[in-house]
Amino acid sequence: MIAAIKPSGANTRGLLAYLYGPGRHDEHTDPHIVAGFAMLAMPDPGRDENATLTQLARYLDEPVRLRNSEFGKKITDYVWHCPVRAAPEDRHLSGAEWGEIAQRIVAAAGIAPEGDDLACRWIAVRHADDHVHILATTVREDGRRPKLHDSGIRAGDACRQIEKDYGLRRLKKGDRTGTRAPTQAEMHKAQRLGWEQTSRAWLQDRIRAAVPHARTAEELLAYLEADGIAVKARRGPSGDLLGYAAGRPGDVNKDGEQIFHPGGKIAPDLTLPKLRDRLEAGQPEEHPTARRNQPATPWHQATEALDAFRNDLADDTHAQAHITALGELLEATAQKAPTHLRAELHAASKAFARAQRSQIRAEDRAAHALRHAARDIVHTATGPDGSALAALIAALLWAGIIANRWHEAKGHARQADAARQAVHHLQAAAEQALTPTLVALEQRQPGEDHRRTLAHDVRAAVPDQADRILTDPSWPALAALLADAEARGHKPHQLLKEAAAQRELSTARQPARVLITRLQHIGRNPSPNPRAEAARRRTTASWTGQPGHGTQPPTAPATPPNRSRR
Repeated sequence: MIAAIKPSGANTRGLLAYLYGPGRHDEHTDPHIVAGFAMLAMPDPGRDENATLTQLARYLDEPVRLRNSEFGKKITDYVWHCPVRAAPEDRHLSGAEWGEIAQRIVAAAGIAPEGDDLACRWIAVRHADDHVHILATTVREDGRRPKLHDSGIRAGDACRQIEKDYGLRRLKKGDRTGTRAPTQAEMHKAQRLGWEQTSRAWLQDRIRAAVPHARTAEELLAYLEADGIAVKARRGPSGDLLGYAAGRPGDVNKDGEQIFHPGGKIAPDLTLPKLRDRLEAGQPEEHPTARRNQPATPWHQATEALDAFRNDLADDTHAQAHITALGELLEATAQKAPTHLRAELHAASKAFARAQRSQIRAEDRAAHALRHAARDIVHTATGPDGSALAALIAALLWAGIIANRWHEAKGHARQADAARQAVHHLQAAAEQALTPTLVALEQRQPGEDHRRTLAHDVRAAVPDQADRILTDPSWPALAALLADAEARGHKPHQLLKEAAAQRELSTARQPARVLITRLQHIGRNPSPNPRAEAARRRTTASWTGQPGHGTQPPTAPATPPNRSRR
């Protein structure tokens, strides 16, 4: 059940005309009052043929008129409107039940506390089976204004209890970090102009897409302007940026003027201070170097930045920072991925936006590696090869699962749901990304004797999951990948241990596929030879100790691998 409070100005008669009218699509049937303040004296145009909307409006407005006549400054924002709607799958509620529900909501909101005979005047009008509209005038009988601060939160809490008491669909409790629902005017305007999204929703997507491209708030606003978005910056006398608002091209008022939305009204985490914290919280840390001899691409670097994601969630402020940065990396990956993967990745990014924010304040400095990886990806000129992209999407999928678990452990119901939706889209993208690699690997799987040897490595490295791995349909492809890694000098059982340590396999639907994506990343380069590495270090030390040498020391070649068969 949803109670959506909507301040509606000062036209009580106009709102009543809508509630008792036919509706915009003739959807209103039998409008009548099911509950209200001092019901015995209240005219109901839906039940009394002699009652009029004007009479009912005057009855509700009476405390407002009395107050306005006594004080010089008139009240012009006194109409309180709250539609209350049941879920489509809920049972049919009777008029009496709707009346009880309305009384509980106005009591919780502070409009008419229980037992208060001097409360505000209000009515609940029912004109459809699945909802009622509560209309109140926010001046009490004693002339005072009601305390309506956080009334929406209190009404929401009442709805959660009503759902339990009446056996209705149970919704998650909000935490004040969600975006504002679009108003009817915004939705009608978008429909009239042929837009799939309202202006605020459209702007939110564009700003989130721009974040990985910028290093400062000024850069972000410049990027948005270059993208065709109207930007209005608020600056102090010194020229310092104090705030901003953004507008969608074509979204104008009745005078043809551009409509701007402040960042905080677009989304709670898109205010200038919060964006500045994310973008400008110190200098980015240097990326870890590649695991082997070969320099890492931005795609490999991003995967490596995700390797420690689970460990980075030990501290709540660090965890929130890493989850926020994970959303930026996901958005960057969606922008640069091949066309056939973008739909699922963009859907994952859009869903994960709700998981990026909670009541926990983020220590943004802790997430430099992920944020730097996102920036590197959006600024790279070359796309990833198939194996690098598959490994990154698999790492994003695992990070999404971990984020979902963290939110669940913290009781963040809406964020956990958002992460779960993102994981669903990432699973689809991961399967699409890995399919070409699986086909290529299966075509060159090793012989039966070699597969048995590799199976022994699997049982030695991951004994608890060996049976699941060896019966996975992707086992032949994994065997081919292990054989390739062995040819480059790696020891298969060591690679398997390392891969299994980075991603637990007990919850994986297809553990062989999980290992394939991890092994493609950690086993992509030749294995370093210990003696050659020691020689390289000695050479490096001798060169750095000699002044005047500006060239790099030579790298010793790796010794060819040699593994005896069991």
